[in-house]
Amino acid sequence: MITKIDHIEIIVNDVKRHVEFYQKLGFKLLTWTDHHGGSAEVQLPGDNQPVIEFHTVLDEENIGVNHIAFQADDVVATHGELTADGIHFDAEPYRNRHTGRGNARFRDPDGWRLQLCDAKRKEPEKGVEEKDVVAKL
Repeated sequence: MITKIDHIEIIVNDVKRHVEFYQKLGFKLLTWTDHHGGSAEVQLPGDNQPVIEFHTVLDEENIGVNHIAFQADDVVATHGELTADGIHFDAEPYRNRHTGRGNARFRDPDGWRLQLCDAKRKEPEKGVEEKDVVAKL
């Protein structure tokens, strides 16, 4: 079951500049990594606030919102429930080795990218190459 909005991923030209801007708005820096060419997560203080992820724009991407992620208590079970309800997923659920989280990607009726993700973050695997970021759940 989907339990809340987990994060919104935004593709940007300059991650550092965006983090500094959002910090002026009261957001706190959670993580800073080299994932996806440079990545950071920020969040407003307080309970149940979604995370905003910034990633450096790569060649095939456009600047702007990349996807909205919904937290699920069980990604595999929720994937099965939504599939049974006629929701089409881009692929089977997988584990992102950079974040340690289970994910499943799908789109809304207008084609906007959406994602299910595990409620709990796990330790990322060390030394993961970008091409090997996905592992089967």
